[in-house]
Parts: sequence; structure tokens; C-alpha cells
Amino acid sequence: MMQPAKQAWRKQSKGRNRGNATRGQFLSFGDFGLQATDRGRLNGRQLEAGRISIQRHVKRGGKLWIRVFPDKPVSKKPLEVRMGKGKGSPEFWVAVVKPGRIIFEMEGVDETIAKAALKLASSKLPIPTRFVSRKMA
Repeated sequence: MMQPAKQAWRKQSKGRNRGNATRGQFLSFGDFGLQATDRGRLNGRQLEAGRISIQRHVKRGGKLWIRVFPDKPVSKKPLEVRMGKGKGSPEFWVAVVKPGRIIFEMEGVDETIAKAALKLASSKLPIPTRFVSRKMA
């Protein structure tokens, strides 16, 4: 599962996820990509599930880049615990995604294979996405 090796602070505030992506909205490495069309949070397990589904579909062909990294801790209090007594302990890590952000990039495979692989990965993610290619941009 993806998570940072070190962290400066154990806990973070929730924050607000407003606006569109200003960084990471264009293909930088590959020829095909999966772009978020809505905002949300992707945890390490979801990204890993998407990566595995892409790599199983393309078998040994192509190269894959994951353009987001879960670096924000999400804390939860245990079940059936009363209010108060401080913030809960960190449970998992998320990547905050805004509309327009590229999540996965691929190269070295045919467009039909890339489209099918990224569609499989999209079904593992909790946010709506779209397929983008260099020809479209």
C-alpha cells in the first residue's frame, strides 16, 4: 500500500477541496492517461488496485506512471467511543484530487489496449474519470 516513508506531522486538518487542478492536468510522460473529472480523495488501496488492474491487462507491455501520491493522513476515532478526548489516530493515507488531474499515464501499448486497461482502473476508483491521449490534446 502506498504511504509516505516519513512524515513531519502525524495528523492534518481535513481542509477543503475547491477549484480545478492547476498542476498535473496535462500528459507529461506517456501517450495515454486517466484524468479525473470530479473532485475526491483516493486512498493508497484504491490506487494500488488500479495499478494492478492496468498491469494485469497489458501483461508485460508498456510503461505506467502514477501521477498522484497519498500523502495526507486521515484519522478516525474507534467505534463506540464518546465525543471529545482528542482526535483519533491516523488510519490511512489519501491523495486529494481536483477535476482535471491526471491520475495514471501509460505508453508503449496500442490505444485500444490502453483504453481498456484504464477503463478497468477507473472502475476501481471512487471518482469519475475520462480517457485522454496526446492526439486529443
